[in-house]
Amino acid sequence: MNTNVGLNSMNQDARRGLLAGGNFVTDYVKIIDTWPQQDELASILSQSMSSGGGPYNVLKNLAALKVGFPLEGVGLVGDDANGQWIRRDCDDHGIDTTQLRTTCDAATSYTDAMCVESDGRRTFFHQRGANSQFSAGHVDLTASRARIFLLGYLLLLDALDRLDDDGRTGASRVLERARELGFVTAVETVSSPDPSFRQVATAALRHADIFFTNEVEASLILGEQINANVTSLGSAAEKIAALGCPGRVVVHSTQGAVCRDHDGTLAYQSALKLPDSFIQGSTGAGDAFTAGFLSGAHDDCTTAECLLRGVCVAAASLSSPTASLGVVPLAECLNLEKQFGFQKHEKDD
Repeated sequence: MNTNVGLNSMNQDARRGLLAGGNFVTDYVKIIDTWPQQDELASILSQSMSSGGGPYNVLKNLAALKVGFPLEGVGLVGDDANGQWIRRDCDDHGIDTTQLRTTCDAATSYTDAMCVESDGRRTFFHQRGANSQFSAGHVDLTASRARIFLLGYLLLLDALDRLDDDGRTGASRVLERARELGFVTAVETVSSPDPSFRQVATAALRHADIFFTNEVEASLILGEQINANVTSLGSAAEKIAALGCPGRVVVHSTQGAVCRDHDGTLAYQSALKLPDSFIQGSTGAGDAFTAGFLSGAHDDCTTAECLLRGVCVAAASLSSPTASLGVVPLAECLNLEKQFGFQKHEKDD
């Protein structure tokens, strides 16, 4: 990788693959004709079932990209039909589920994702379920030889998000241990109005080699409005890095992405200029970006190449209303650049 952070106790050349831990969710995606006012009715035009939750989506997307390195999941599901579906789905995509644990104390987490047909806007109704009980005790880092450890979504992992008296969280301690063992650590947050958002995110980012967030989440971390344009994203990345992130801070939006590297340099990448007819939904686009970026990071690509992969894979994901079914092999994702080109950078007024 183009960074020396996180390579603490083991030669990275001895490691290969990605271990993704955290939310494993079944998404029930419903395409609706309009978003109703309270007490009004909207029609469901179609519905489908797919993967959900950051780690699960990223693993599925990497499998679709045909990255060629091992993929492992660590999480907690219920002893129910949804949990069994997740296991079968992972098996079908070559994802190792040795560390996907089962509990009888909670149902598998699920989300009803409502997507308006005309503009792809999304609203989520989430049942936290087994994910709320997922803890450090479920994670055996010593059993994995993966190069990258991804943890997410912060703010939807109740046990790991819990703040201790010293301001630390279970998530921050898992990440710290992962770095000690030689993993490159990566973190995803989720857009949540939780009042502890800044504290939980800050505790984790101090042990992250790659910290992913979007402009909404960056606003919650910084306590100020962050716009979607790349100029605003760059400013946010620098401010988040100043909170103590030892590695890369990556902030993305519908307009593009910015990476603030560990040496202080900024790299910018505009999003693709997609026609409205291409976009079928935006559920999971952030996870698709993460998958694209991490595919490059794993293979020692430059930051610019990682960002390019991120925006191209995110663009591909928009061709489906589900979180992962739009992603295709990496070469096909990258070809979208030639087909559509990039948006122009939009500056703040």
